[in-house]
Order: sequence, then C-alpha cells, then structure tokens
Amino acid sequence: MPSILLTGPAVEPWSVEEAKSFLRAENDDDDAVIASLIAAARSHVEAMTRCALIAQTWRFVLDQWPKDGRIRPGRGPLRTLAAARVYNSAGIATPIDAGTFVLDKAAGVIASSVWVFPGRASGGIELDIEIGFGDAASDVPDVLRHAVRTLVTHWYENRGLVAIGQSVAMMPASVSAMIASYRVHAL
Repeated sequence: MPSILLTGPAVEPWSVEEAKSFLRAENDDDDAVIASLIAAARSHVEAMTRCALIAQTWRFVLDQWPKDGRIRPGRGPLRTLAAARVYNSAGIATPIDAGTFVLDKAAGVIASSVWVFPGRASGGIELDIEIGFGDAASDVPDVLRHAVRTLVTHWYENRGLVAIGQSVAMMPASVSAMIASYRVHAL
C-alpha cells in the first residue's frame, strides 16, 4: 500500500541545544549540521521501526478494500483517521464518514463494514491517517529518543573521510538493539 507524507512532525525528539549538550559541542558553528543529523536520525529510526516518533499525517492509497475488512497500514502507532475518500471512474472524490471506521490502536488496524467501492481500478481509495506517539518530544518512548541521540552522536563523530581499509557502521549495534522491540513488521 503506497503511502505519502502529508504533514511532517512539528518538532524533533531532541532540540539542537539538547543534542549539543550531549555532544559537548560548545560553539554554534555546527548547529545546522546537528539539526540535520537529528532529523536524519529520527527519520532513520522511523524507517527501521515503521513507527512515527512525533505525530505526522500520512495518506495511504489502496486499489480495493481488503476482503477481511481490516486495513493494516504497516506504520504506527495509529492516532486518528483524519479523512477517507473513494474516487469514481471520472476521478471525482467522494468523502466517507470517518465515523464508520473503527481504529484498533493496539493492533494497528483500521476496520469497517461499510464500504463505498471505487470506480477506478488503481488508487481509488485514500485514507489520511495521523500516526505517532504524540505531539511533543516527551511523548516519544525514552529508549527511542536515546536511539536517535546515539545515532546523532555516531554520525557526528564519524562524519569525516574513512581511511582505506577501515569502515564505520552506518548504524551502531546498540541502536539496533534499542529499537528492536518497537519494530512494526510488515506482512
């Protein structure tokens, strides 16, 4: 099921000042680098876990409704279904009342028994879903926040050229261990 990011997170799990303190970076010369490393580390942890750390809105596109009536976006944690629509054969969208859907947040499943069938074979159904642990950095589980901080530190300290014959792991094993229990597995 293709997905499109509509609204990204409003904040990052760590501020630049918090990251600088952890890195013991005393001047402002690397603020832009540190900010980009925080965003990249958050994005990387989200990609590896398939969990949005901070609230964000995604559009999930389906060709048809699942036979069992249960939609599994494969990303989480689910927060709300903001909008649902189907397209007819002319490409005109018809909204579907979000109240006809039930969100099983624990299972990461959206269910409904009321279906309006699309009039086109491809991309006829769109669901706009808000996912994420919360709106603030403090809503993110501590171990995932620490995974982001550890990854920022690793990338910050290993941003130079690597000598021939040496390599630096893209992601330290400690980060993999921290995020392991939060991974959402795709079917």
